Amino acid sequence: MQIFDAHCDLLYKLWLDPSIDVYSGAGVQSSLQQLFDHSAKIQCFAVFIPDYLPQEEKLPAVLKQISLFHSCILQRFPSIKHITSKKEAENLAEGEIGALLTLEGCGPLGNSVNLAETLYRLGVRSFNLTWNYANYFADGALETRNGGLSELGCRLVDSFNEMKVWTDLSHLSEQSFWDVLERAEYPVASHSNAYKLCPHPRNLNDSQLKALMEKDGAIGVTFVPQFTAGGKPVLHDLLHHVDYICSLGGSMHLGFGSDFDGIEETITGLESYKGYDSLIQELLKRYPESLVERFLYSNFADRLPE
Repeated sequence: MQIFDAHCDLLYKLWLDPSIDVYSGAGVQSSLQQLFDHSAKIQCFAVFIPDYLPQEEKLPAVLKQISLFHSCILQRFPSIKHITSKKEAENLAEGEIGALLTLEGCGPLGNSVNLAETLYRLGVRSFNLTWNYANYFADGALETRNGGLSELGCRLVDSFNEMKVWTDLSHLSEQSFWDVLERAEYPVASHSNAYKLCPHPRNLNDSQLKALMEKDGAIGVTFVPQFTAGGKPVLHDLLHHVDYICSLGGSMHLGFGSDFDGIEETITGLESYKGYDSLIQELLKRYPESLVERFLYSNFADRLPE
């Protein structure tokens, strides 16, 4: 079965250490060899810039990660194709993997809405407004004040709509989530789990999940242990989130956003991309093959902007 993974942080890991072996390196959770060997068809590569970096260094770091995407992945591995539209995804040949660029947090834009269009021209097709904290556009999930979307943020979401790119609701505060969902025309949550099962502020409560479904968004169940269960989660703990979201009516909206290479601790049985094999086996014990195919690929792929 083909896999659409809505979030990994390989570019961030590569930016931290450009010498790593992205093909088969030890400790690379979403190594390209694993993608080729374990049915990857579309992988979202996030550009993530940590908050500790001075503001004037953030945009250059974004551009550096995009440069590494080209030099260390696309140029070295011709079977990985940079895709920017649903049509390009549908035209991938057998054996090719589509690579979709995303921006995890718009903090590097400072207070400039226009920079989003520049990143669009460089191939970015999905934007998180925030990481975990506040920026000029909105409050993130870990801001205790739970502020919402700013006027500048409203303009930014409008620009996403005009460019027909995904507005990613993962990482937003709850108030920001509602403000953005009301405005965004192409909403997704690339890597979030069910708050009901694991009450972490990065997860989505029942009302949020249902509202995102009603707006025809996709929800990427993520492999972050802290968002899955207490203690040391195992694969079946993640499956509880799949079952629960489906019980809310999410079977035609649910996908996966692993967060590989953005996590150090892992779910037992999902230590790296090859863990998808075990996940698929367990899903097939619970759900019809046609529905598992939707979870793994179509629920995100069908919602790619044209």
